[in-house]
Amino acid sequence: MKDRLNLPSLLVALCCVSAAVAQDTVVQKNPIVVQARHAETSLAFRDLADVGWHNISKVMPEHDRSLNPHISGQRDTVAQTEILAPVSANTILNFDGITDSQAGGFVPPDTNASVGTTQVVETVNVAFAVYNKSTGAQIMAPKSIQTLYTPLGGQCATGNLSDPVVNFDKVAGRWVITMIAFNSNFSVNDACMAVSTTADATGTYHVYAFAYGKTLPDYPKVGVWPDAYYVTTDSFPNGGFFTGAESCVMDRTAMLAGNTAKMVCFQRGSGDFALVPADVDGATQPAAGAPNFQMDLASSTQLNLYKFHVDFVTTSNSTFTGPTKLTVAAYTDACSACIKQPSPGESLDSLGDRLMYRLAYRNFGDHESMVVSHSVKGTGTGNAPSAVRWYEIRNPNSSPVLFQQGTFGGGSLAAALWMGSIAMDKLGNIALGASASSATLKPSILFTGRVPTDALGKMESGKLIVQGTGVQQNSFNRWGDYSSMAIDPVDDCTFWYAQEYYKTNGSFNFSTRLASLKFTTCH
Repeated sequence: MKDRLNLPSLLVALCCVSAAVAQDTVVQKNPIVVQARHAETSLAFRDLADVGWHNISKVMPEHDRSLNPHISGQRDTVAQTEILAPVSANTILNFDGITDSQAGGFVPPDTNASVGTTQVVETVNVAFAVYNKSTGAQIMAPKSIQTLYTPLGGQCATGNLSDPVVNFDKVAGRWVITMIAFNSNFSVNDACMAVSTTADATGTYHVYAFAYGKTLPDYPKVGVWPDAYYVTTDSFPNGGFFTGAESCVMDRTAMLAGNTAKMVCFQRGSGDFALVPADVDGATQPAAGAPNFQMDLASSTQLNLYKFHVDFVTTSNSTFTGPTKLTVAAYTDACSACIKQPSPGESLDSLGDRLMYRLAYRNFGDHESMVVSHSVKGTGTGNAPSAVRWYEIRNPNSSPVLFQQGTFGGGSLAAALWMGSIAMDKLGNIALGASASSATLKPSILFTGRVPTDALGKMESGKLIVQGTGVQQNSFNRWGDYSSMAIDPVDDCTFWYAQEYYKTNGSFNFSTRLASLKFTTCH
């Protein structure tokens, strides 16, 4: 077992089934273990006075690895050229969420939302709002998330915050709110965690701070798993150069009870970047004792698949195993300079060097399935500069295979697509949301999808959720860091997508949109 504070700074398938590459299994042991700083349960969020915004800069720091991008000299063999019928799903609710003026005036927005039994929660930058999922009515107006962490003291209470993620723990019926906190020179860095005591997101929370020492744990992503909450980050010691991804796990059982909790971590090398942990959807849980699955981009023709097993009693028994290499159709990262907004405007940050949130996991009984996406250079319909590559991986714990893959460029809209998010409903219908733009379409929000009877690797034509009427100007080329596609835990049919857009030209005046949608076959 290693103590974090003493750890030195560090460190082709077309559309059909492709098996994992045979290789030697590498098992990482000797994890880093951190005991959380824990405060008593907070007062009800709705009753807390808003503490406002503490961040010293209006532009959130951007930390990218200094490595070569994924560039293939081959054509994209799964680029979809067929234009199918409009997606057989319809929007139900479609309304504006948090705006920039309600979120402290920061960019990028880092738009993210999740859905619970009766509520939808949206987090944007350092703001938090709650809506009625049946009507869209706002239950709690946007409030600084830092308000929730005030009892912790330290960076979570007074420092700079960034990269919020909200998840609904479907089995426990609890909300999980995560952010990172840091001081001005990144010498003190924490992960701030809050777990609600009920399914009411405006109520009370157990709050925790996990210390990352002098390493900035950038770009956190969270997966809810039966045994723990899995959090992946990218390590930047003292806010400097990238040294590798880090995968950590928090003690879910302890945190649900409001007890003291520990965090168990594995620091990876610089070859791993932006790991995404599996996040459970659906009523059927993974098999008892199953590890959490995590993925990142390995190369222009391969994905990495890892397994994280944690033992909170004897932490030295915890292991991080892999990678298993999954061969995919060759692709080239979508480059930021290639995605141009209609004039006037700047190019947009595609974040084409990483898998996008979420890695949505579902157990169908006869097979397990995970779906995930990322932005690639577009070569399909319309030859737009950016498109969304998506994958379905099956049976990750036994004999992982790439069941299907495709590169989607908007269908009949023929727009540049980027910053997508993907999920699957209980029938196996897949929904994909993304930002969309073209010479005639200002940055807008699109969704598409497929049903199981569609040809493998194909998406139906996209539909607009909302058409943008403005462009981003002079905002440091920062469009956003992620969007989110979540699934309603009650009917297991209704998707909720959260993404940003602009109503008027400007630099710090984004709007966000929340939309629920459902396939006509799912009831």
